[in-house]
Amino acid sequence: MQKRELKSIPRIKSLSLQRTFFLLCLLVIGLKSWAQTEPKVSSQVDTTSIKIGEQINFTVTVETDTLAQVIFPDGHTFSPLETVEAFETDTTRKQDRMTLQKIYALTQFDSGNYKLPSQRIEINGKGYFTDSTQISVANVPVDTLAQKMYDIKPLMQVDKSNVDLFKWLLIILIVVAVVAGLVYWFFLRKKPLTEEEKEALLPPYDRALLELKKLENSKYIIQDEYKEYYSELTNIVRSYLEEDVHVTALESTTDELIVKLEMLRDAGELKLDNDTLSQFRRILQTADLVKFAKSKPESSVAENDRKAIEQIVIKTHDALPEPTEEELLEQEEYKEELARKKQKKKLVIAGVSVIAAIFIAAAVAIGYYGFVPVKDTLLGNPTKKLLEGEWVASTYGYPPISLETPEILRRQEAELTPDMKANISDLQIFMYRNAKSLFTVGTSSTVLTQEVEPDFEKSVEMFIKNLEDKGAKNIITKQEEFTTISGVKGIKVYGSGKFAVPESDELVQGKYSVILFGGKGFQQQVILTWRDNDTYAEEIVERILKTLEVKTEV
Repeated sequence: MQKRELKSIPRIKSLSLQRTFFLLCLLVIGLKSWAQTEPKVSSQVDTTSIKIGEQINFTVTVETDTLAQVIFPDGHTFSPLETVEAFETDTTRKQDRMTLQKIYALTQFDSGNYKLPSQRIEINGKGYFTDSTQISVANVPVDTLAQKMYDIKPLMQVDKSNVDLFKWLLIILIVVAVVAGLVYWFFLRKKPLTEEEKEALLPPYDRALLELKKLENSKYIIQDEYKEYYSELTNIVRSYLEEDVHVTALESTTDELIVKLEMLRDAGELKLDNDTLSQFRRILQTADLVKFAKSKPESSVAENDRKAIEQIVIKTHDALPEPTEEELLEQEEYKEELARKKQKKKLVIAGVSVIAAIFIAAAVAIGYYGFVPVKDTLLGNPTKKLLEGEWVASTYGYPPISLETPEILRRQEAELTPDMKANISDLQIFMYRNAKSLFTVGTSSTVLTQEVEPDFEKSVEMFIKNLEDKGAKNIITKQEEFTTISGVKGIKVYGSGKFAVPESDELVQGKYSVILFGGKGFQQQVILTWRDNDTYAEEIVERILKTLEVKTEV
């Protein structure tokens, strides 16, 4: 028994060693496989020290499986550094592994030491983080010895663009040209005469013969319209007698007309025989019977009556004495007078048309824009011009004040009293003033001699006193907090009062606003004044305050 036990011991040890070795091999293979599939993330910067405005390249490298989903930062997580550009990801594949490389261009515009924060790279839903890095941003040195220093140049007068003015002038010229063209086309141009107008210009004798010819070709007799036939026949001869013989024929009865013609014959002014007058009387009486007694003569009788009237017109024309020179002159003057009246009528119609077009355009404009905007546009409201003009965005003074204004602010000479010089080391004032509309916008940047907080109450008192010294009365003052879009807080003092107008003793109701910012050793002010109930000025002030920004660092 003992021998068997001694022989079995080495065998058991041998089996244990084999098993242990086998397990170690599996462990090594597993570790190797795990090491091959685990992603690797690394990062680097090309430099840790730059000057203001220079760029650094931040490179992130990821090594992982080809099937892995990798999400890099979107470029908004590098604060306080600013992202200039995020370049496209560079991908390299080798067997079942891939290497991804993404470069970010970063910068900073203020000097100091900044920490580039650790960035999260997401791989298959799991986050991996890069190392944080310290970046130093240095000021750009200015060599004041090698380069001469100069004072700030004064503002240069720049002519405003006249594009809008030319545009309006072009529109006005087009409208005037269209109206003038329409007036000329419909009223002033010499139109081709219609047949009726040509007939109306013929002498009475020629016109009567032409009308009788038309009556011959009419269908009155064929259609048994004898009343219309005889009415037109008698109207033709009566109109001729009234124009050429100068006798009131249209309003006379048959007997009255014959009597008037006989009187002219007896006076020697009309050489007609009795047979012609008797024939004319008979035709007129026949016409009266047809028109009033519904008589119906034979068609041949009606045709013969037309021919007889034609002969009567011819004989009457031949019986008239030749016109004297005075009569011819009177007729010529009469024609000229008619032409003048006609031309005057055309001019009156043209003038009325132009005035009507202007009134219609004004009515349409008032209906669309309202009466006040149209009135202000025509009369040239000064603040409306400022509101609709080309605005200027600029920065004034130091510490700087940035805002948009309808006109550029001009530097004002600031004279400091000895007492003020003891507390103020630098004062820069910029202002625009339109005295006609009582509109003012100004800025002032003050650097104090000592690192103390500015006295806003004293500044407001000085502003109110300045208004009173200029004649302002009944000044009302209110106060509230003011915050710019970037979050800088200040104080807004505002109110109303009666202000003096230049070159006048009259006081007008106006409004004002004073916005104050500041810190240790400096103060910034924005001053606005405008006329009360001026809606355009209200819009200007609102727009200026929306663009107001200040930098509260000296």
